Amino acid sequence: MQSINYEAIKVSKKSQKKFIDAVVTEAPLQININEEPYTVVMRTPGDDEYLIRGLLFAEDIYRNSDPLSFKNIDTTKNHFSTIQVTIPKDKLGKGYMNKRTLLSVSSCGICGKQSLDHIKVVGEKLINSLNIDIDTVEQMFNKMKSHQEVFKKTGASHAASIFDSNHNLLSIKEDIGRHNAVDKSIGNLLETNSLKQSKYLLVSGRVSYEIVTKAFIAKIPTIIAVSGCSSLAIDFSKEFRINLIGFSRNSKLTIYSK
Repeated sequence: MQSINYEAIKVSKKSQKKFIDAVVTEAPLQININEEPYTVVMRTPGDDEYLIRGLLFAEDIYRNSDPLSFKNIDTTKNHFSTIQVTIPKDKLGKGYMNKRTLLSVSSCGICGKQSLDHIKVVGEKLINSLNIDIDTVEQMFNKMKSHQEVFKKTGASHAASIFDSNHNLLSIKEDIGRHNAVDKSIGNLLETNSLKQSKYLLVSGRVSYEIVTKAFIAKIPTIIAVSGCSSLAIDFSKEFRINLIGFSRNSKLTIYSK
């Protein structure tokens, strides 16, 4: 369940009115790897396997193309869930040793890291050239918005969408957490073996360093955001040769890296 109805009161200077408001669901998901707790993420229930697959890919825990085994151990009436992931020990990546603390919140990708050394990302710089215009960006955002069903109901969920070189929509996922939405979209394409077609990552909020690193690991060369970009996101984008665009709204945009 991605939204829950709550009784509320809408207040203005002239009146008060009771109404039923659709509120985006937020609930913890505990991820166990080979029967041992790995981390807890706050997320919007739904597409949990995509979320896990994308997270494990970004954290260099599992980047193999073979399917993973998921088992829902428990889900309470409040959507508190525990999912067991089975990964052969010889296929566990180096990231498994850099375990997060058991609580990782939906709004922060750095929270829970054991040390500053763990925010470093290495790899070959992306090779691409910026070839985009405002009209095309608006068209992609309009496609994304048309699929944001949770946001239409609640006004409180983030979205991440991935497009190919012809600006065709490959994946659109929503979540209360910005990073979770990105992980879900990437995980979706990993499951369908189509991540290599990814050229554009569009996000409904701001861009932090973590979103840039997720795009870099997934080899997505262009990130476009509705809101601003952090200084570290810009620095990482310049280092990785990622096209970073912010404040894409009202027929305007700001290019921070190309």
